[in-house]
Amino acid sequence: MWLSRKVTKEMKNKKKAFKAFKSDKSEASYKAYRAANKACKNAIRWAKLENEKEIAKESKINPKRFFRYINSKKPKSENVGSLKSESGLLLTEDQDKAEILNDYFSSVFIKGKPITGDMQFINKNLLIQSDWLTQDKVLQKLNNVNVNKAPGPDGIHPRVLRELCVEICKPLFLIFQDSFLSGIVPEDWRKADVVPIFKKGLKFVPGNYRPVSLTSVAGKVFEGLLRDNIQEFIGRYNVIGKNQHGFMKHRSCQTNLITFYEEVSRSIDQGVAVDVIYLDFAKAFDTVPHKRLLFKLRKIGLDENTCSWIENWLKDRVQRVVINGTFSRWTPVVSGVPQGSVIGPILFNLFINDLEIGIESHVSVFADDTKLGKVIQCEQDVTSLQRDLDRLGDWALKWQMKFNVDKCKVMHFGVK
Repeated sequence: MWLSRKVTKEMKNKKKAFKAFKSDKSEASYKAYRAANKACKNAIRWAKLENEKEIAKESKINPKRFFRYINSKKPKSENVGSLKSESGLLLTEDQDKAEILNDYFSSVFIKGKPITGDMQFINKNLLIQSDWLTQDKVLQKLNNVNVNKAPGPDGIHPRVLRELCVEICKPLFLIFQDSFLSGIVPEDWRKADVVPIFKKGLKFVPGNYRPVSLTSVAGKVFEGLLRDNIQEFIGRYNVIGKNQHGFMKHRSCQTNLITFYEEVSRSIDQGVAVDVIYLDFAKAFDTVPHKRLLFKLRKIGLDENTCSWIENWLKDRVQRVVINGTFSRWTPVVSGVPQGSVIGPILFNLFINDLEIGIESHVSVFADDTKLGKVIQCEQDVTSLQRDLDRLGDWALKWQMKFNVDKCKVMHFGVK
């Protein structure tokens, strides 16, 4: 906050000088008032500048404060403006907008098909850490809870958990332990308040908004512990390939771009052409079929307690859209991993991990965005690239995913 003690002091001096000037109207008191006014303005300007420096310096650890400040300087606008229904009716009331967005977000869900005979396997059931869930680790997670995040449908604010971390870490640990061992997830952890985030395009089109789920903070604390254990398992057994750069430690959007274009640049420097195919799944996170996801989790060898807990976490989920404090009705979530959850990203990575099996081209993946790069020197190379695309099409069909054709592009590098 820029209203510091120095600013408060200068404001009082200014007020005092103004009263003195109004009292005697002398030249001396007028000059004193002008000097006090200037000192006050300078103090305010300096305090605001220091406040902005502090906000910028802490932008990585407190991005919410940073963007709240930026948005406060922008012209005020509604987060979700008027929306157009399928019949062409323009909806302006928050309740109507929440309902139409809720209907749209629910419409993309898919009904999972049964696991077929060719998907059977023998569960490796590899050993994972047994000491990942302890009272000390619960306390550590509670200490690191981000108090700037919004609460979920249970209304328990993250600040409550952090401020009372010492007092509640033991009862929470016992709840977490019982939930994990029994495979039963509390109902509140399976509810989500969905905040619509505008992506791009026309703002009145419901399809141009992304659903971000606000879930129980206590539930997310447990998810964080479980995610850490799954990541340890992934690292130990090299479960996820090196070509996946999304939601992985020591990998990022930058490493994704650099490693891929190093390959492309090397080929171009050698005087050969490269064709790159950019692929994108339609509503990827929202359409992951639960049964097929659980099949893959068991196939890679995750222990049954973990798989059973995730299965119950995905079961009977419900969500509602919230706009300016107005809620839509609750609707069931029958597919997907919640965007905004802690374990959702790692579950998605595990689901698409076998995407590149059998692919002959160079592959680079960031979450659901996939690039194929292929050196093209003869007709056989073209055939090979097409074969890869056919394999990916077969993979998508088998695992009930769809490519967003409008976002799939081709780019040619090098000689014609």
